[in-house]
Amino acid sequence: MQIRTGFGYDVHKLAEGESLILGGVKINHSKGTVAHSDGDVLLHAISDALLGAAALKDIGTHFPDNDETYKDADSLKLLAKSYELVKQKGYQLGNLDATIALQQPKIKPFIDQMCSYISKALGEPIEKISVKATTTEKLGFVGKEEGIEAYASVLIEAI
Repeated sequence: MQIRTGFGYDVHKLAEGESLILGGVKINHSKGTVAHSDGDVLLHAISDALLGAAALKDIGTHFPDNDETYKDADSLKLLAKSYELVKQKGYQLGNLDATIALQQPKIKPFIDQMCSYISKALGEPIEKISVKATTTEKLGFVGKEEGIEAYASVLIEAI
């Protein structure tokens, strides 16, 4: 069976009064992401990992931030569309592992719900989905609460 791996990364600036959506979950916090879409760094990193694994370029190629069609777009829908492209190329998800780097707020209470939303968007068992969170020990732009990062790694298998 042919397998491929993909890696995704996304970053967004944080600002007062913006919405914070991670893994499709809206999290109540004083700061949120500044973005063209809903700014869900986790789902953007996962989409990039999936697209990259199938050599389908990146999320910006398929859903450009200068296209008003994607203004305030729901990233769960973009993730589902990205995965459809991967499946059309003859692959299915083996597993995904993702990490969110964020100083505040603590998101551990939301991780199970994020995994559930991702599982549903992909139509894949939740056992294939891993989401973790970390801080940067107050170092760098994440530690100073100026931004948020997400990393994702996926394995896809030929169908």
